[in-house]
Amino acid sequence: MLSLLTEMLSYTFIQRALVVGIIVSICAALMGVIMVLRRSSMIGDGLSHVAFGAFAVATVLGLTPIYFAIPVSILTSFFILRLSQNSKIHGDSAIALFSASALAIGIMAISVTKGVNVDINAYLFGSILSINPRDLIISVILGLAVLAFFLIFYHHIFAITFDESFAKSIGLKVDLYRGILAVMCSIIVVLGMKLLGSLLISSLIIFPCLTSMQLFKNFRQVVIASATVSVLCFILGLVASYVFSTPTGATIVIANLGAFLACWLLAKIK
Repeated sequence: MLSLLTEMLSYTFIQRALVVGIIVSICAALMGVIMVLRRSSMIGDGLSHVAFGAFAVATVLGLTPIYFAIPVSILTSFFILRLSQNSKIHGDSAIALFSASALAIGIMAISVTKGVNVDINAYLFGSILSINPRDLIISVILGLAVLAFFLIFYHHIFAITFDESFAKSIGLKVDLYRGILAVMCSIIVVLGMKLLGSLLISSLIIFPCLTSMQLFKNFRQVVIASATVSVLCFILGLVASYVFSTPTGATIVIANLGAFLACWLLAKIK
């Protein structure tokens, strides 16, 4: 086992994928707890499709995808929040509106542009080979920023997650925190796109929380367990994909599925 890990870590693209994957896994798990408890977990799926469209358009225009996709995803998250406050367009409808539109724009941009070599599978399903040193630096900086915010404002996030009315009554600026959470979710989705792709990144947000909730009921316990499960499943999926030559993103998701089923079964037995 040690020789296998040594062999894997001898490749620089594995090293970059490991660092980015661990940071994204922790951040995605933390955001997942908030999104699942607030019943807005599908926003991650919607933003992943928006990120796909932004990546595709940036590639066609010759721009750096991650620099273009982050602000586009952040703006979209604000539009979703604003539309969700409209009584005629509820949260799920707003997410579906942007999700389908961005996906169509991305596919259209790639299909009608000639002379541009785009590996659409890398955007849809992820590719650890696509993580370059610049992506590594951006992921570390933004990931640590998300972690710092979560830790510093943990109690505020706890209050907003469970009772917005109470949070407002004690003077918290709920709308501001809601917007910041949307920004953080957008950042995590974009950072994880190259690793898992637009079709699978939302699973990294949802699965760890659902897995932890099978065994734990306390908010802090669920947060810690979710981050732990997310990192372990990522490492297991990365190693398994290397050994069996399977797609990395899909293998990581299957590892998360296995962890969920194991915890669900254990909870049933208890």
